[in-house]
Amino acid sequence: MQRRRMLEGCRALDLTDEKGFLCGKILADLGMDVIKVERPGGDPSRRLGPFWNDQADPEKSLYWFAYNSDKRGITLDIESKDGKRIFEELVRKSDVVIESFKPGYLDKLGLGYAALSGIKKEIIVTSITPFGQTGPYSSYEASDIVLMGMAGELFLTGEGDRPPLNISVPQACLHAGADAAVGTMIAYHHRRKTGEGQHVDVSMQQSAAWFLAFTVPYWEIDKVILGRVGPFRSSSSSGTVQRQVWPCKDGYVFFYMMGGQQGARQCRPLVRWMEEEGAGDEFLRTFEWERFDMPTATQELIDKISKPIADFFLTRTKIEALDAAASRNIPICPLLGMQDILDDPNLSVRGYWSQLEYPELNVTIPYPKQFVRSSENEVSTGFRAPLIGEHNAEVYGEIGFSRHQIVALKEAGVI
Repeated sequence: MQRRRMLEGCRALDLTDEKGFLCGKILADLGMDVIKVERPGGDPSRRLGPFWNDQADPEKSLYWFAYNSDKRGITLDIESKDGKRIFEELVRKSDVVIESFKPGYLDKLGLGYAALSGIKKEIIVTSITPFGQTGPYSSYEASDIVLMGMAGELFLTGEGDRPPLNISVPQACLHAGADAAVGTMIAYHHRRKTGEGQHVDVSMQQSAAWFLAFTVPYWEIDKVILGRVGPFRSSSSSGTVQRQVWPCKDGYVFFYMMGGQQGARQCRPLVRWMEEEGAGDEFLRTFEWERFDMPTATQELIDKISKPIADFFLTRTKIEALDAAASRNIPICPLLGMQDILDDPNLSVRGYWSQLEYPELNVTIPYPKQFVRSSENEVSTGFRAPLIGEHNAEVYGEIGFSRHQIVALKEAGVI
């Protein structure tokens, strides 16, 4: 018996660009019928690379493939008179509208939250913008590097003696997209209880800043501004640094030394493993881990502890480190690359990957199948991202347009 999907029976109209793709993707994987609405000719985001086989083609953007799977796709010019009327009709048949336009744009078209809630009072409109719908920066545009910088993330990323670094893959849009999906589902839950729709306002800057985590209490409590320390962890009180990311034989592993009873339970098994492999160190063998205190330890002591450990990790592979971590109860984890993730046995056993067919390319492409598993509901990526206007006939037919009318709309440039 096929299991019901969590948001089955709900529909969303996705007007976003790359700032909001992930929101609709999450909702679609949870079972919502997400209809990606593009301008006639296709969304400009289709021109974001990389591309399948390096062929710069709006139908071959891997970025588009990744974040728009499980969505149906239509084209519509919402700025035209007929396009606006058709969009209003789609809203009457929908539960959610997701958009990432500049604040005020949809209001000028007569399609903002106030207007749409007049058409359907229980509609939920989720807006994803760089700085939110209100505030002194609300009208500003911003790229990912600007948002990560203004969220405080870049200040913490990189080496201490070099300028800040940005993560290679855009992150602010992903934080915001996930937050928008959560906000949309909470709004939908509220609507089921009260019958009321609402406007969900997501700021990409706020979503990224939320991940500053412990850096805020460091300032609030000790008036310490944490800075860039690269692969190290810093002590706010002594100013020392301790390595957390260690080079190994075929990449990198993560290991964090601790003191006290917990540190003794973690570090002594590592020292024993080193000894068994012929890499024992007399200083580490006799070291009193229970008395080791990172906040008060000198840099000289930390370096003396770290040197033999660093030399040992260089002789081990990531998988050897992982096996030792599991069998010896040592807190070591490998830092996996993309091929490692594709080959990871745990993800494979849990059915994380699925093969989505791309008949136009005559290939199947591995996709993450599910971000969560449910004992009661199906959560999965079921089909590839839509081609330009692929579902025009299907979706417009659902709201009463004949094939002849759809052809006429296309000829008029409305769809």
